[in-house]
Amino acid sequence: MSAQPSLADDAAGTEAAMLDIGRRARAAARRLALASTAQKNAALTAMAQAIRTRSRAICEANAEDIAEARREGMTPAFIDRLALDPARVEAMAAGIEMVRDLADPVGKVMDAWDRPNGLRIERVRVPLGVIGVIYESRPNVTADAAALCLKSGNAAILRGGSDSFRSSRAIHQAISSGLDAAGLPSAAISLVPTRDRAAVGLMLQGLEGAIDVIIPRGGKSLVARVQDEARVPVFAHLDGNCHVYVHGAASLAMARDIVLNAKMRRTSVCGAAETLLVDEACAGTHLRPLVAALLDAGCEVRGDSLARIVDPRVKPASEEDWGTEFGDAIIAVKVVSGLGDAIAHVERYGSHHTDAIVTNDQAAADRFMAEVDSAIVLHNASTQFADGGEFGFGAEIGIATGRMHARGPVGVEQLTSFKYRVRGTGQTRP
Repeated sequence: MSAQPSLADDAAGTEAAMLDIGRRARAAARRLALASTAQKNAALTAMAQAIRTRSRAICEANAEDIAEARREGMTPAFIDRLALDPARVEAMAAGIEMVRDLADPVGKVMDAWDRPNGLRIERVRVPLGVIGVIYESRPNVTADAAALCLKSGNAAILRGGSDSFRSSRAIHQAISSGLDAAGLPSAAISLVPTRDRAAVGLMLQGLEGAIDVIIPRGGKSLVARVQDEARVPVFAHLDGNCHVYVHGAASLAMARDIVLNAKMRRTSVCGAAETLLVDEACAGTHLRPLVAALLDAGCEVRGDSLARIVDPRVKPASEEDWGTEFGDAIIAVKVVSGLGDAIAHVERYGSHHTDAIVTNDQAAADRFMAEVDSAIVLHNASTQFADGGEFGFGAEIGIATGRMHARGPVGVEQLTSFKYRVRGTGQTRP
């Protein structure tokens, strides 16, 4: 197994080593683009096995990261995002195997047609090339991103968060051993071996043409920096300010189950609900029990005047709360005057990530799903389904909320582009 370049402390050394990582990744991308499905799957199998074998070492590295985070006063929600245990390590390995078992998108003929002059034209999926992934906190992204990029024939340069530095490094060591076992270059999946933020800036500049696309996965400040500084295309979402709208024709029992799951299953994920909108048509019967269920589950509720009336434990909501991704057991609650008001609220304050309506009125659901301009819209289902695995993608690097190329969960198919193959029998253009 060839070693990754080490980064010197000085700026010149950092730049030189990062450019070397870029050159090696570019060379590896050319090999991966031509790798067979069997070879890629063998590497993924070996990567999953190596992660299982090294589970103890990965958890020990993670314990050091968690201890440092606690010394620095990080929140419980942040610690939850950072934490690994044997079950989560096993989930990483199983996630790699799920990606392995997906259909290989590379070489898939998307469409084909014949021209009157006899030319046969095919549109065929091809890898993007070298993907730079910049992420925070969640060390499992190291495994998810590596698996998705490898399966789709792309090389990856991964820059994990400073807080998960040791964890990501331990996971990457397992990934590298899997690549080596399958005879693929270790530079196919590179991990930036420094916490220096300058390395991020160099990636955003493209490493002299080595990087084809950047995918940020983290907080609003990270994504804003990436979108502001990047000189290569970006797949990104700013934040996950997700809504659940309880329509006037909603079943209370269903609404309660969905709202509690959407908010409280895992409060730190980007698909967690941050705002509950309750239609005034059912507020008299639904608002009090929904608010009480959230409060009783340990969720802080910040509400408008009507929400505060039904339960004295509700705190006043500020204007800022409507546009906030709390990432914690906090939710904003508002009564809206109807479907149009709910849609307008989502459009004004939402982040175009994931929004849900709970209703037994199909026409209302159809209108909500047509007019809410989010990457994912749901009817009678929790926003926590905003996850690549739940979509059958095996995993995802993130949820793209832009409108170009990829939108929603970014899985193996979204990590490909296409080219045209044209077959002739000697045709020339008149």
